[in-house]
Amino acid sequence: MQSVALMGLGNMGAGMARRLLKAGFALTVYNRTRARAEALAAEGATATGSPREAAERAQIVISMVADDNASRAAWMGETGALAGAKAGTVLIESSTLSVGWVKELAAAATSKGCAFLEAPVTGSKPQADSGELLFLAGGEAATLDSVRPVLASMSRAIVHLGPVGSGATMKLVNNFLCGVQAASLAEAMAVIENSGLDRDVALDILGNGAPGSPLVKGVSRRMATRDYRVNFALQLMAKDLTYAVAEGARHGVPLRMGEAALNVYRSAAAAGLGEQDLAAVVEPYRRNAAR
Repeated sequence: MQSVALMGLGNMGAGMARRLLKAGFALTVYNRTRARAEALAAEGATATGSPREAAERAQIVISMVADDNASRAAWMGETGALAGAKAGTVLIESSTLSVGWVKELAAAATSKGCAFLEAPVTGSKPQADSGELLFLAGGEAATLDSVRPVLASMSRAIVHLGPVGSGATMKLVNNFLCGVQAASLAEAMAVIENSGLDRDVALDILGNGAPGSPLVKGVSRRMATRDYRVNFALQLMAKDLTYAVAEGARHGVPLRMGEAALNVYRSAAAAGLGEQDLAAVVEPYRRNAAR
């Protein structure tokens, strides 16, 4: 079995770590908040004090962190994973990041003599916990093949999209559509609640009709019950839309719907909802209606 290091034990990373342990991989973990790493150590992982130390112990190093800044901190510098990775180590970045940073990281990995794969995922906390993520891989096919058993232990499928940057681009397109859907659902929910319609009947019609995507069905339930336990943090959707809008502009495509949705999430985050589930994006509409 290949030895694996996983950096980042948030809502996604913790579930991924447990799937790796269940599959029997020798797992080293690192998290900025040490207590989360210690919790995984109690389940069989080895907790380390820095990304560098984690990488020194592994043949494969995976990162699942919040954004470009967190990824840069995990990989770069004297205590970063690149400083500890041996030549030939496979480095996998599974976070949702900007395409530009992913390509920069790939070049840094190559200069270190390491193989690099980007593999962001679709799915949220329930899929990470159950091992049903979808990996969107970008990089060399041979590199992907060398780590398939590791990724398979955490996923329902692995899609190879092409060279480095392909996975990040696809993930941003995916989350752009998800973010716009959830923001528009918040507005629809506000209209339903303020118009006197029977909310349960209205949501049943939407959920089982043309708009009834899995996201609409799941998020509408959480909006209706005000269940904002985090599957996907609202502030992370704002970050993803920021990257998506910038990537669209880089290709000459202004994402007007993305810009509008981004403003909705930023307003919700400014109202103190950033660390709650993205379903909480409906609450500012409710507060305005109550005034």
